[in-house]
Amino acid sequence: MSYIVIYVVSVVSAQVITMLHMLYLRRNHSTVLAWSMAILMFPLPALVFYFIFGNRKIRQKCKKRTLKLQKDHQRERGTLNPIETVLFAHDIAGTTENNTLQLYFDGVEAYTALLNEITNARESIYISTYILQNDTTTKMILDALTQKAAEGLDVRLLIDGVGSYPLYFYQHPLEALRKAGGKAVFFMPILKHPLKNYINLRNHRKIFLFDERVVLTGGMNLEERYLGSKPLKKRWVDMIFRLEGEAVFPYLEIFFADYEYVTAQKRIAVKREVLCYEHNGVQVVPSGPDMSSDALYEALLSAIHSALKRVWIVTPYFVPDETILSALVIAKHKGVDVRLITPKVSNHWIADIARSSYMREAEENGIDVMLYRGNMLHTKAVLLDDYAVMLGSVNIDNRSLFLNYEVVSFVYSTPVILQMEVWIKSLMSHSVSGIKKGSKRRVILENFMRIFSPQL
Repeated sequence: MSYIVIYVVSVVSAQVITMLHMLYLRRNHSTVLAWSMAILMFPLPALVFYFIFGNRKIRQKCKKRTLKLQKDHQRERGTLNPIETVLFAHDIAGTTENNTLQLYFDGVEAYTALLNEITNARESIYISTYILQNDTTTKMILDALTQKAAEGLDVRLLIDGVGSYPLYFYQHPLEALRKAGGKAVFFMPILKHPLKNYINLRNHRKIFLFDERVVLTGGMNLEERYLGSKPLKKRWVDMIFRLEGEAVFPYLEIFFADYEYVTAQKRIAVKREVLCYEHNGVQVVPSGPDMSSDALYEALLSAIHSALKRVWIVTPYFVPDETILSALVIAKHKGVDVRLITPKVSNHWIADIARSSYMREAEENGIDVMLYRGNMLHTKAVLLDDYAVMLGSVNIDNRSLFLNYEVVSFVYSTPVILQMEVWIKSLMSHSVSGIKKGSKRRVILENFMRIFSPQL
């Protein structure tokens, strides 16, 4: 048999196997198209990559257990807003009211808040991060954690293996913490059998818990370009927020579930007495392969479709699926103020090319596309009318919405919403409206990349 015949048979076999598998899993048409194109162009490597990277929900025998947050006070369905209504249908824990919430938009303030919480902790420190870089900032953080472990506190550090791959391959900076009694483990280590590991499904959650009473969370990783003791000229624009109150408990549950998956050490979160009496409504929503449904995605869609006044999106990467983009276009046609604030140039050139086609389509339909001219904008936030703001780790792209382990908080608090409105307006004041017209060659490349957007 000639090499040409073997090649053709391999291509056809790969396409048929992949198509049958995707049909069995009821994949959407854009995902099917993306993988089909990849297999046609790069048949054998694409088939291997599909079975390593193509699975979105883990179905293996030793899988991570489905995450189901405990519920206490679930309001009646008729009193729920459009976000809560969808989350209620998916059996997601309801809104908690007794919470204090403080926003940190400055890297020095965020670092100071983090170090203060570490210093003041008396029982436990649990940290989950996507990136832990070996630099000046993280050295001081690790030194503080090591000191607390030496004092006898329960210190646990959960690090994503791919997001922090330099540290994964050179773990010397973690030795002092481990010798002091602290624990540092990696989520889905890279050097495992890929078919058992699903290395495409990364833990993108950022959760910093102290004494099981306080949580810092948001979009910041542990790296000098996000936060530090001194101002940095090229520091990224990002935010974290501090929560104290009833909303801390879901974050504890999420951390323990992730930590158990890595270590097999089971720990049930126990609610502490709430010492907070402020009234900020917060609903914590995880998403990812450990969720039985795409509740967060549906809630976001519901909020866009039901918006009457505005939908302001701040995201570093804008590579939405067709449904999200259509919802934004429909909202604009209804007269809703739809704005997208994203970096003029991000840190991923492939994402910049892929996003351009969607941004052009949004702009053609009247959506105000605003390109931030300052340092890299890494903040993730969605402001919905005057009743809610979504804050957390989720980008408006397929990877965040469908592949990664993520967590957000929907905040239903007028003071917080007003504060976010002021801050987003400050971003707008440093932005230019409209995406630059591209050459024919550029537009063709952008539209071609759109085919592969479900995998970016």
